[in-house]
Amino acid sequence: MAKDRKPDPGRTGGGSSRAGSGARPATANRPAGGRGRTRPPTQVVTQQRPWGLIAAAVAVVVFAAAALTYAVLQVRQADEERIDAIDEIAGIESFDYAAGQDHVTTPVTYDQTPPVGGPHDYNWADCTGTVYDVDIRHENAVHSLEHGAVWIAYDPERVSGDDVTRLAELVDGVSGRMLSPYVGLDAAVSLQSWNHQLKVDSADDPRIEQFADFLTFNGEVEGHYPEIGASCENPAFAADPLVAGEESAPVGPTDAPTTPTMGAPETSTE
Repeated sequence: MAKDRKPDPGRTGGGSSRAGSGARPATANRPAGGRGRTRPPTQVVTQQRPWGLIAAAVAVVVFAAAALTYAVLQVRQADEERIDAIDEIAGIESFDYAAGQDHVTTPVTYDQTPPVGGPHDYNWADCTGTVYDVDIRHENAVHSLEHGAVWIAYDPERVSGDDVTRLAELVDGVSGRMLSPYVGLDAAVSLQSWNHQLKVDSADDPRIEQFADFLTFNGEVEGHYPEIGASCENPAFAADPLVAGEESAPVGPTDAPTTPTMGAPETSTE
């Protein structure tokens, strides 16, 4: 006869409870049925726009646009002020001194004041961007014009201080230019190149720069100057210039023929 089988304590039976199997009862501090730690709610971070970077980018764009606009305006202004022909300089006068003018040691009475051509001294005045503080001998200055220089002269009674500085800035260190006072000048400033002259009433007249820029060593202007490629260097004259009214004296290089060696052809120093 079969024995009654006892319920297996390790199995769950219909409606049997495991309360006595070691499970901890729910308490007030621990929710019933909860296991492990409770995770905190996930924090939602709102993404902020990089306003600082945006502002910097906008500033860069605005600056670039302004710089480009300024550059375009500068180019347009330069194009408007550029001189392409001698008759575009208002008030300029032209003359007709041919090449091959006499070299002399005697004083010359010129038709123009200051002179723009004609007979001149054997030695030229230094015109390598030279700023003189004396009224240089006119016969030597004309020789410099023959070599392609622009000579800016000013009346020391009407032009001084900052105005002289302004003129000097156009000349100083620029080969083919020279500046000097001219006693008794009938204008504030007078500009000379071979066969051309411009007189103005103020040292800040924009035509001064136009004249200097267009005619310094400009061999493309017909009849402008005869000796293209001739030197403007005469450091001896720059160091100790002859003054207007002084007699001729040998100072530095000359176009006068040198004494030839027996049997050799004559040469000249340019």
